[in-house]
Amino acid sequence: MGQGRGLHTLLAGPLGFDGGCWHGTDPATGFLTSTVADGLDPSRFEQAVHLETFGEDTTNFTAIRAAGHRVQTLDRATDGRPGTSVRYQELLRPCGYGDELRINFDFGGGHWASVALMRGHRRGRYGPAELRLAERIITPIGAALRNAHLVTLRRARSDRSERAGHPPAVAILDARGRLRSADAAARELIRRMAEPVSRAGAVPTGFLTVASRAARGTGGSEVRLCTLDGRWFALSASPLDGGDGRDGEVAVVISPASPLHRLPVALLAHGLSPRERQVALHAVRGSSTKDIATLLHLTAPTVQQHVTAVLDKTGVRNRRELVALLAADHLPTLALPPRT
Repeated sequence: MGQGRGLHTLLAGPLGFDGGCWHGTDPATGFLTSTVADGLDPSRFEQAVHLETFGEDTTNFTAIRAAGHRVQTLDRATDGRPGTSVRYQELLRPCGYGDELRINFDFGGGHWASVALMRGHRRGRYGPAELRLAERIITPIGAALRNAHLVTLRRARSDRSERAGHPPAVAILDARGRLRSADAAARELIRRMAEPVSRAGAVPTGFLTVASRAARGTGGSEVRLCTLDGRWFALSASPLDGGDGRDGEVAVVISPASPLHRLPVALLAHGLSPRERQVALHAVRGSSTKDIATLLHLTAPTVQQHVTAVLDKTGVRNRRELVALLAADHLPTLALPPRT
């Protein structure tokens, strides 16, 4: 997440923290794809990512979102008993932290980033004022991050050239999420997605996310991620047969993201409402106004109103340009910034 360090510096004073981990996320699912750490011992980095992706804890970002929150603290999530949190016992307390503020930058239907902000015991626990401030900053920061994703989508290369230049790559992770083997293409991508890992065999956050979900059979073992140089990739994972004694191994496949992979992100990045996203998806598939009305149980005039709103928000003039913008091989620079 390229904006993490700047935001970390900006918020350090108002929120009063001593360290933090900023995570890039798949906008459509909220799954973690990258990590930028500040104030965290590099030797603990891999453990932190592992606890987030493989661990079960009520303070994990997914659990916080599932509970209906965008902001949560360790103290509040554990009812003042932080010792009940595995993350606190194994990571925060050994690092000298007493409380943690976690924020999911969920805005406009998309999940644009997540952050964990730790503070030492001397600062005390996060209070109502910090929680209110954290809630207030979600909208402006979420909107800025959404716009940043739109910029990368505009610059996305054609699917054909991406596939020609970057065939699918494969990496094998062991049961602990460590790299066991990889082809040359996968090793190059791991190098380009490099995070502040401290030991050989460690892999970027996105790899751990899909591997952990595949290993646990929780479904949805795929993420979309954008590298620092603006390239979109799709990562998927499947558990391998443990017949050779290598139980728990997972194969991670990395491919250039196709327009189909980018489409959910593009719909979110243009600021479409849930209903507008449904209408746009059917319009891109070639459905007529009458067909969309039948599929979504709407009247034809209502569908047309949604289509007009979609065209307005994406800055195109008709459905043909909408298809070219969202689903063609290239996402041209036709779009206007989304309206907030």
